[in-house]
Amino acid sequence: MRAIAQHEDVHINVPNENYHRIALETLAANGVEKKLLTGRSQAVFFHYIMTNEAWCRDHGPAFVVKGKSPRHAGKQAAVVDWKFNAWGGKYPPWDSDDAVPTKIAKAAKLKLFDAPIVMEGGSVEFNGRGTILSTSQCLLNPNRNKGVSQQKIERHLKDYYGQEHIVWLAEGIEGDDTDGHIDDLARFINPTTVAIALEDNPRDANYKPLQRAFQKLCKARDQNGHHFNIVILPMPRPVIIEGERCPATYMNFHFVNGAVLVPTFGDRPTEAEALSILQDELPQHKVIGVDCRQLIWGLGSVHCLTQQVPSVPGLKERLRKMAAKAPK
Repeated sequence: MRAIAQHEDVHINVPNENYHRIALETLAANGVEKKLLTGRSQAVFFHYIMTNEAWCRDHGPAFVVKGKSPRHAGKQAAVVDWKFNAWGGKYPPWDSDDAVPTKIAKAAKLKLFDAPIVMEGGSVEFNGRGTILSTSQCLLNPNRNKGVSQQKIERHLKDYYGQEHIVWLAEGIEGDDTDGHIDDLARFINPTTVAIALEDNPRDANYKPLQRAFQKLCKARDQNGHHFNIVILPMPRPVIIEGERCPATYMNFHFVNGAVLVPTFGDRPTEAEALSILQDELPQHKVIGVDCRQLIWGLGSVHCLTQQVPSVPGLKERLRKMAAKAPK
């Protein structure tokens, strides 16, 4: 939050005023400037919306935009409310999480599309030109949409996201309890370029799955039938906490205005290499490493914890107005 607030507004869901107060105190104690928390320069806003989990990439509102031109005054945003079942029913209850998109859409007075299938935000990746990147391990898993064919799932993804082409990779990385989310595996860094992680150690559990994903990606094509440019990032050394392998990867980065936040895990040689590669590929962005050694014990990191809001006329002001006032 400290890193994001330097570049754009941060909106945080908390259950009540007490959590609001605790969060404000925690942010202030960890270097978030006071002017970003209150006053005319405020960039951190709170909303009293109950959740079951912190991972708003997966349960939060999936925003879609009508109008292609970035500067078009008539551009409009809407929210898609996909069904959510806590990654295949693994972590009940999930009723509060499942209700988040509808609550936000109604409060912000945005058009709402109620999608008929389970779909998590971390399971899909977009190039902004019509292509969706995903994994069959997750979206075709019977614990998400039992009895729903691949063809129907593809149809819903295209219809509700307004896309025209889907590229399927197979499985995700070791330790990923989401059944293979794409945001730990391969990501678009521009409309024609995909970054993917590869493991150097042939004895590591991630070596073969990542090689298979890379080979599939080499053969894949975009919405226009063109091959992708592929950028390879290293994998950090395994992060094991209390005997459990965590899904540590530099792929779980998050774009903010003018910057990219990249999770790091204390492996200095590989993190320096990953940050350098991304900085070379993204010269218009500041690439910032964010220490996720504690966050990864929740089995996710920066991208999983965030959900972007589109830049459309009036939406920023609307979200600010619906935010809760700071507790006394």
